[in-house]
Amino acid sequence: MTGRRMFRTAILGAGGFLGAYLTRELLASDHEVLAVTRPGGSEWRLAGLACATAAADLADIDALRSLLREFRPQSIVNLAWSGVANTHHDDPAQTGNVAMTVQLVALAAELGLICFVGVGSQAEYGPQNRILRESDELRPTTHYGRAKADAGREAARLCADSGMRFAWLRVFSTYGAMDNGKWLIPMAISRLLHGEPVPLTGCEQGWSFLHARDTATAIRTVVEHDEAEGVFNLGHPEAPPLKETLIRLRDLVDPHGILDFGRLPYGPNQVMLLQPDIHRLHRLGWQPKVDLDAGLRETVRWFTDRPAPHGLPLGLQQT
Repeated sequence: MTGRRMFRTAILGAGGFLGAYLTRELLASDHEVLAVTRPGGSEWRLAGLACATAAADLADIDALRSLLREFRPQSIVNLAWSGVANTHHDDPAQTGNVAMTVQLVALAAELGLICFVGVGSQAEYGPQNRILRESDELRPTTHYGRAKADAGREAARLCADSGMRFAWLRVFSTYGAMDNGKWLIPMAISRLLHGEPVPLTGCEQGWSFLHARDTATAIRTVVEHDEAEGVFNLGHPEAPPLKETLIRLRDLVDPHGILDFGRLPYGPNQVMLLQPDIHRLHRLGWQPKVDLDAGLRETVRWFTDRPAPHGLPLGLQQT
């Protein structure tokens, strides 16, 4: 594109839900993209995309070094993380992700990259039950949240030492087509499509949901913006009652479907308000574009055409 600055970006974890959306967004914005996926993992979300792809074990730094040297990216976006599912959030093995992040930042610095973008989580804040700002004290209550916080701190330190631009995006709840069937929205869609009740907590929480397409545009904005540095909350600034969102979803799938509110107890560290302050991203020119009703309709259509596996939800999943 005439007059437009060209970008070469490597995406680690490109085969995942957010990775696939980001790959599409960067390609649509004329980035040259290297989509790095997990060996033996599924690449169906990337089918038909015109970009370089490679499977790589991120623990094999020598192999990854060779791969990146050949592609010569300017920036890395790291979406790879082991143990994202709620069932692994209290696994002490989460600390392995911190070591992996440190190795990746060191490699990026060694290769002379200009930018490292890491993806954190709202779980770093813990259940503070108020609008969350990047400057708030971190109070994680899970190994997952602590590992994300530690990884972000170490990555920031290493990038500062090497003079590489660093951005850390604390992702709040996301949704959209191609999502993993274990999360709340696809789980509810699947049960409703099968005529089964959806067991839930009372769902009085105020809960922010951001469409994955908006998530991808935010990450692209950070990659492209030379002044985008430090920690950014990445979520929707509105947090309607979760019960209201699920009723809107139910009515799109089957107005007669059963949402069994109150069947499940709240967990001991249940977040009752998940709402980010996103002024730092606003100042870069980003804001959400996908209306919740339109996003839910699109998601329902996709899962209706491609039913996902379903099972008993154990509670609200957190990113």
